[in-house]
Amino acid sequence: MLASASVSYSPCGPSALTVQPMAVLRPRPVFFHASDTEIYAQGEKSGSLYRIEYGAVRIYRLLTDGRRQVVAFHMQGETFGFEAYGFRSFYAEAIVPTGLTPVEAEGSEPHRSDLMALALRSMIRAQEHLLVVGRQSALEKLAVFLLDLDHQQGDDGIIDLPMTRTDIGDYLGMTIETVSRSMSKLREKGIVRLKNTRCIEILRRDKLQAISE
Repeated sequence: MLASASVSYSPCGPSALTVQPMAVLRPRPVFFHASDTEIYAQGEKSGSLYRIEYGAVRIYRLLTDGRRQVVAFHMQGETFGFEAYGFRSFYAEAIVPTGLTPVEAEGSEPHRSDLMALALRSMIRAQEHLLVVGRQSALEKLAVFLLDLDHQQGDDGIIDLPMTRTDIGDYLGMTIETVSRSMSKLREKGIVRLKNTRCIEILRRDKLQAISE
């Protein structure tokens, strides 16, 4: 669906949805995806890349036993959809109301160089995800996850959590109960504060970093 306005999801702000004229952001059309709707499916022929103008996207694969493995979360301003072959290796879904701009892989040399840098960054993040999942402690996994999200969102200590606890568990290789218990431990230790179910404030970054190391 072609969007005529940008809807910015921000659970940490005074309102979850802030409408802005699309022309203020960029002249290209923005396509709207409602919460939990599919952007592309595993096995489809690969095509355009996508830049997130607002919202958030989960990338995942369905395992043979029916379980879901989330491999990445992408936020506003990020580009996703890189593929090594001619088909989609994963599913992509909008987590919240999301606006996407298609980005063509072909173009001028500066454009291709920019895309190469984005692809390399995506590969590095995938490698870092493997390191997080391989950690022994659930608290360590969650600490690294929160610090990474904070870095994605500007390192200001206020973290928007558009994803659910189930999403986080499927990303970190934990049950939803373990995610909730670990979050409660961080809160009880005075390391984080839950402003609401989708917004976290880091109170003691030093302690959170110590847990993650």
